[in-house]
Amino acid sequence: MKRTARIAAAGLLAAAVLLLSALAAPSVSAKSALLLDADTGEILFEKNASSRSLIASTTKIMTALLIAEHCDADAQVVIEPEAVGVEGSSMYLREGDIFTVRQLLYGLMLQSGNDAAAALAQYLDGDEETFVRRMNERAAALGLADTHYANPHGLDSGENYSTAADLARLTAFALENDTFRGIVSTKTVSFGDRTLVNHNKLLWKYDGCIGVKTGYTRAAGRILVSAAEREGRRLIAVTICDGDDWNDHIKLLDYGFGNSQGRALPVRIHKENV
Repeated sequence: MKRTARIAAAGLLAAAVLLLSALAAPSVSAKSALLLDADTGEILFEKNASSRSLIASTTKIMTALLIAEHCDADAQVVIEPEAVGVEGSSMYLREGDIFTVRQLLYGLMLQSGNDAAAALAQYLDGDEETFVRRMNERAAALGLADTHYANPHGLDSGENYSTAADLARLTAFALENDTFRGIVSTKTVSFGDRTLVNHNKLLWKYDGCIGVKTGYTRAAGRILVSAAEREGRRLIAVTICDGDDWNDHIKLLDYGFGNSQGRALPVRIHKENV
């Protein structure tokens, strides 16, 4: 009897430790971060989430959303010279190449091609300046008050910025678009002589991950927007300037899903207590 009681007590203790671990607020390395329940809009964790920052290639979330909303994914795009040789990450497009909109979206979101961003912006609006105006109009319409775009790809500019909170809200909206969701959840894709592998390692590392986008420049640091679904619940995590982003997103998402039953109060960390 005593042995049975000890085993039962040990089991209860282990269960209690696991529960407390699930409910404990995570500690993250990011300058700013946010965990959002996309279904309810509840913020489960935030750290300086309204602080404006450079956002590097997570800019492409808005670019991809606008293309998904306004373009036929199977339409053919002829690559113009303005989309060739764009600085930074690239699909290595050549003038006169022909791709479908869908293929360029894969290049944009999996390979983070800055040239794909330029090609798609030109395809929809004729020039980058007009497309950027469209990006800012859409941000305003979505209520993203702390977001402004200067280009479709995210190369550093003081006029190209957002916040963890705005990136999470934008992503929650974008994931309602079937084309966008299908692109960002793709691990690998091949067309012609190309095979593209998604830069988002969480698609392999985290059960239920459905996207969304990595970003990096030396000035911006590492930026990651991720989304995951479990048991009909969708969470979105954002970290900005985070040298340990893969592990931090796993901690944030585990925290969110672990609180689906007995949920802890939302955690808010601001500059004064960092």
